[in-house]
Amino acid sequence: MIIQALAFYLFSAVAIAAGVMVISARNPVHSVLFLILAFFNSAALFVLMGAEFLAMILVVVYVGAVAVLFLFVVMMLDINFVELRQGFLQYLPVGTLIGIILLLELVLIFGGWVAAPEAAANVAIEIPPPAELHNSAALGRVLYTKYIYLFQAAGMILLIAMIGAIVLTLRARPDVRRQRIASQVARRPEDVLEIKKVPSGGAG
Repeated sequence: MIIQALAFYLFSAVAIAAGVMVISARNPVHSVLFLILAFFNSAALFVLMGAEFLAMILVVVYVGAVAVLFLFVVMMLDINFVELRQGFLQYLPVGTLIGIILLLELVLIFGGWVAAPEAAANVAIEIPPPAELHNSAALGRVLYTKYIYLFQAAGMILLIAMIGAIVLTLRARPDVRRQRIASQVARRPEDVLEIKKVPSGGAG
């Protein structure tokens, strides 16, 4: 129990420190690397909670796709971050107001837990016994039975977004040579090959 508590505090401290460095690092590449570190520590916290499926999803999806993609975008695009940060002060009042609102909401939530600790027991949570199903099977059963329509709707939205991104970025340029698979398959050897007989002993 002590080892689990020490691991929890260690991963939590590293995740919080990495989150602070994400927004305070001057180099955007360093920010992405700290973001990846925060993702790994968050995945470790999920493992400590017994949610190994969510931990693997966090590592595979966010670290393997989102963070790496963002890293490549930052490294490939020539963005002047100094110019982007010049207008930071004009958004400071709005950001401060949003931060105060979020802080008040967190205070209300924790205050509700302290004032009425029995409220958490009244929340109906359908969790199967650990002896019957493990974490991934229980999550799959709930996802594909109770929330199947929402899951399919989310998949359709992502599919439409992917098709829209492809359509927006696809540009037909007349000066670009493209591969024509049908014409390549239909080509005959006699159309592209020419056999010549070279007399032996002749000058090359």
